[in-house]
Amino acid sequence: MRKKRKGLRFKEEEKGQNIERFYEIGGWVFGILLSILMAFILVYSLGMKTRMIGDSMEPELKNGQEIFMNRIIYGIIGPERESVIVFKPNGNENSHYYIKRVIGLPGERIQIKEGKIYIEGKVYEEGGRGTIKEPGLAEQEIQLGLDEYFVLGDNRDNSEDSRSANVGNVQRNTIVGKAWFKLPVEEGVSGLIQ
Repeated sequence: MRKKRKGLRFKEEEKGQNIERFYEIGGWVFGILLSILMAFILVYSLGMKTRMIGDSMEPELKNGQEIFMNRIIYGIIGPERESVIVFKPNGNENSHYYIKRVIGLPGERIQIKEGKIYIEGKVYEEGGRGTIKEPGLAEQEIQLGLDEYFVLGDNRDNSEDSRSANVGNVQRNTIVGKAWFKLPVEEGVSGLIQ
């Protein structure tokens, strides 16, 4: 039988400390990698930035104003009425992004007559946007498909939107995302898009 040695045991204590350090460093590395992954996902989904071109969304958005868009939400739910969406007209990849407000939802009937918007034959009350001088394609009733949206610019008399033949009804698969945050312009205010 071998006698146990009495005295100091530096090697055993050092091994225990090394294992503790290894777990501590591993925890830090895991935390940093997780943070980088979360930041990447956040930037990819919410950090895409684009610029408003033209005056069609005034007063909400000014010409040249930058916005951030949420690219994930419409993979989960569809746009709601009054949402401001970002899309490529007719899926044209060579076109700039259009930013407009959703008025008509899939399956609805839309018409513009006497300066007012009619959805399913009833006047749609917008609240302060005034009458529409040019009904365009919506002079005749439009029946939206099951994946189509009717969009208008807030500046109704200065907007190329679903009333125009080169934009028309917006297909769901051409919608890039929801405009959700506007960056300030020189005299403007930043904040969520209404």
